[in-house]
Amino acid sequence: MNAIATTQARLTLGARSSFAVAASVIGLALFASATPSPLYGLYQERWHFSTLVLTLVYAVYAFGVLAALLLVGRLSDDVGRRPVLAASLAGLFGAGVLFAVAQSVGWLFAARAVQGITTGAALGAAGAAMLDLHPRRDGAHAGLVNGVVSAGGIGVGALVASVLVQYAPDPRVTPFVVLLVLVGLTLLLTLALPEPVVERTRPRLRPQRPRVPAESRRAFALAALAVLSSWSIAGLYLSLGPNLITELVHTTNRLAGGASVLALTLPAAVTQLVWQRLDPRRAAAYGSAVLAAGMAATAASLSTGSAALFLAASVVTGGGFGVAFMGALRSLTQAVPERHRAEVMSAFYVVAYFAIALPAVAAGLAAPSLGLEPTFRIFSLAAAALALGLSLIAGRGERAPRSADTARCRPSSPTTA
Repeated sequence: MNAIATTQARLTLGARSSFAVAASVIGLALFASATPSPLYGLYQERWHFSTLVLTLVYAVYAFGVLAALLLVGRLSDDVGRRPVLAASLAGLFGAGVLFAVAQSVGWLFAARAVQGITTGAALGAAGAAMLDLHPRRDGAHAGLVNGVVSAGGIGVGALVASVLVQYAPDPRVTPFVVLLVLVGLTLLLTLALPEPVVERTRPRLRPQRPRVPAESRRAFALAALAVLSSWSIAGLYLSLGPNLITELVHTTNRLAGGASVLALTLPAAVTQLVWQRLDPRRAAAYGSAVLAAGMAATAASLSTGSAALFLAASVVTGGGFGVAFMGALRSLTQAVPERHRAEVMSAFYVVAYFAIALPAVAAGLAAPSLGLEPTFRIFSLAAAALALGLSLIAGRGERAPRSADTARCRPSSPTTA
């Protein structure tokens, strides 16, 4: 018995490692979501589908995320974090296999649907696990790390895939082989996580309206405003940005598409680190204002036809994206009750993925008649107006209350809820 106990102890990660693994699940899920982006041009050339179909392929992922969040968003509160995370990573592995063997656009729809469903299950559970497993039970720091790995995962995923598509053999397969290796390694580490949910109940797999406890609703409202303004722009960039930048540069080099996504997401990650001490409500207000300025500059840059100006405007937009998203997450993670962590984080991501899906689908409907560049310009200006309005709303609101028991959770061992 002692030998068995010793072996189990060796297979269980420590507090810092456990937090890092939980954060890596979010980063990897969003890395996976961006991996197909540089390939869409190749898919269009090979299977001859329209821009509308392209955006629908992208949007089916977002709707898959939403379906999972509404169906199993609180599942890890009932059955535990580790089983949900492990099953989600197994699903991401399956989606990567579907992409690697895809033979038609129908395969892309199937792969993106599986990827979306499993990502939705992972995001709520991993966000809650980060709060549970943080070594100091610091909700603000957990929110900061969540925001950085989210933005970084998207940018790095698009860049790595772009490099592999451009220079590696078999560009439609190699990016997903790399992804499968990363998912497999993360799955092994996830199996060694301590389980923070002690009191488990029978799972309820039925559609549930997102619910937020009364004590978290003010913080959730601020978070919803900020994520609405920021992630709607992310959806626009990920669905149309790579094709747009290749048109502006007049190149077939797939690195251009990765550069457009990285120009948005790298500043988003960096600004969160630089401005991490900014009050969450101010971060949401200021970030949305910068976001509005960046998107207005993006629309103006398209009139010049300059790829350099487009990328520069994207950097400004990314900076605002990062600060707004940081404010959203920090305000929320400081106010989430322990028993409702997965449920609240899932509700947060429901708002985020509605913000991603709807502009992407609307842009896909408009692009065939208007053209790619005019569509992006119109939606850029609409996003700028939305971000500016939300900045004014957040700036006028009272500062969200912060109490000691929500800003920093009680110290306890990683194996207790």
